[in-house]
Amino acid sequence: MTYNILLILIMVVAVLLILIVLVQNPKGGGLSSSLTGGSGSSIGGVQSTNNFLDKATWTLAISLLLLILGSSLVIPRGESTKSELQETIQQRDVVAPAQEDATDIEDIINDNTTKEETTEE
Repeated sequence: MTYNILLILIMVVAVLLILIVLVQNPKGGGLSSSLTGGSGSSIGGVQSTNNFLDKATWTLAISLLLLILGSSLVIPRGESTKSELQETIQQRDVVAPAQEDATDIEDIINDNTTKEETTEE
């Protein structure tokens, strides 16, 4: 449950971060110039809008990083710690156990073919 909440928060913060970055203009235009109408003497001013966007970007970026790190700590882990590869190897060993008296791979191959020939006759 905690993991799902963190995933939703990560998505919300990521979308907000994308929107904040898109609003900014690297040349000083963006939201700050559209709000002030290009004049530097209006209420709020260009500098305060740039400061807000800069602080919002850093705040969202740091919170996104912390949420991602936090989600890695609460990932639901099953009781089994074996990987799928390990389970497949164990199943294969149970189905076809290795022959202990075989000294070479050719012995195993020849033994399997002779068994098949005797069962067909």
